[in-house]
Amino acid sequence: MDDATGFAELGLRPELLRAISGLGYEEPTPIQREAIPPLVDGRDLLGQAATGTGKTAAFALPLLHRMRAEGGGPNPDALVLVPTRELAIQVCEAVHRYGRELGARVLPIYGGQPIVRQLRALERGVDVVVATPGRALDHIGRGTLDLSDIRTVVLDEADEMLDMGFAEDIEAILQEVPERRQTVLFSATMPPRIDALARSHLRDEVRIQIGREPAPAGETPRVRQAAYLVARAHKPAALGRVLDVEAPTAAIVFCRRRDEVDELTETLNGRGYRAEALHGGMSQEQRDRVMTRLRNGTADLLVATDVAARGLDIEQLTHVVNYDVPSAPESYVHRIGRVGRAGREGVAITLAEPREHGMLRTIERVTRQRIAMEKVPTTADLRARRLELTRAALHESILEDDLTRFRVVVESLTDEFDVMDVALAAVKLAHEASGAAADEEEIPEVAVQARPAGRGRSRPGGREDRRGRAPAEGMTRLFVSAGRSAGIRPQDLVGAIAGESRLSGREIGAIEIADRFSLVEVPESAARDVIAALRGTTVKGKKVTIRRERADAGH
Repeated sequence: MDDATGFAELGLRPELLRAISGLGYEEPTPIQREAIPPLVDGRDLLGQAATGTGKTAAFALPLLHRMRAEGGGPNPDALVLVPTRELAIQVCEAVHRYGRELGARVLPIYGGQPIVRQLRALERGVDVVVATPGRALDHIGRGTLDLSDIRTVVLDEADEMLDMGFAEDIEAILQEVPERRQTVLFSATMPPRIDALARSHLRDEVRIQIGREPAPAGETPRVRQAAYLVARAHKPAALGRVLDVEAPTAAIVFCRRRDEVDELTETLNGRGYRAEALHGGMSQEQRDRVMTRLRNGTADLLVATDVAARGLDIEQLTHVVNYDVPSAPESYVHRIGRVGRAGREGVAITLAEPREHGMLRTIERVTRQRIAMEKVPTTADLRARRLELTRAALHESILEDDLTRFRVVVESLTDEFDVMDVALAAVKLAHEASGAAADEEEIPEVAVQARPAGRGRSRPGGREDRRGRAPAEGMTRLFVSAGRSAGIRPQDLVGAIAGESRLSGREIGAIEIADRFSLVEVPESAARDVIAALRGTTVKGKKVTIRRERADAGH
């Protein structure tokens, strides 16, 4: 039990302490140390803690500790509300790991998953439900989610849920749970409306605020930060160009979605890199195999999602690449903190689309660190860099290798040719043998553009206006069959899309709301997934049809 000594002092059940020890947790994080004891005692709690501080375990362990000993009831004992499907999966997996010895039955409820599977699980009985608000309300309306026995409700990332327009859904859900319950609210920020939500639903709560711990003296990460503005269509080529110029010893490339990880890994391997994918859809055995290849040098690029890369510590890591701008400054800080450790230098690179430029500025403001805007290397830059690498390899060979056996070849050729011509031919062959294939595709420069009216903002204007304005680059426009007359607001559409699909609210572009319909811009690559995820769902309690706008139907 030595590994979990710190947790043993928090009053948790032996089964949970064994699970913590088995997972290799050594000591509680500050938020866990502060939050677990009052939650174990049944107190309500309002916690302010950023992503990556360990708050999932801070509420999941007490929730499992307080679970009914007899277990096996038909209705859930605890409800955790989260803003997105990805977080629902992540929290569900964590609760399942911690509660395995207790036999805890955990069910994620979110959009984009067959509802029949959720119905069957609810019918069999569950102990903990982890749900997005929209899908939870859908089940309540069907009578398939009975919250009458709920003892604990957790609102995780409450500020994000309110930003996404889930306030009314949350209020409606809280009306369905018993008045005498434990209520736990976690938020990265504490705006007035979070305080108002806490005053309405928490009783005699404990309030905790956890900041990020400063780096120990002498261990401040030394990270060179750079960003490249590039159109979506040219991002794979731009990534390859930047990697060629940077020549990392080992790098992690972060993507938002699993399918993007798989697609980019395949593209990079096709370009001659040794890339491996890592995401939540892989088995533990597959993950272990990937990490072994990275650590022993048979792979030099890891393409991963945030969730899959959590907790990784790779000593030889020199570069972190954000294939997209992270959706929150905290995510950016967490990612780049993987390099520049223990006094070593590291490099953090971000590929930003023009519409994401504003988020880069936000990250600079929050982190108080400058991110240098650089131009994507040209083909001339790339050729010069590759020649420099060939020169360096030859220089090392001259110093380190025994070249005596090649002397006879050089001497025979110099009988016929000038020694400089012989050397030039040898360098040419060495350069081509290094795999330095010509890359003649020029990547066009893009200018910073004002972000289109988007998340949380509707654009006035009728049919002529929307037909005359093309979607932002890399985006496509979706038609939603409900508008102002149905009470639809921009935040309702953002909440529905982010809650049911894999898109985050920040990836959604311009929103236009007319009387009887709405138009939403989403990334072209995600349009099909969004349409599929929202098929059969409701927005503001109203069934909607969603499809590509006719003008975009041929895309």
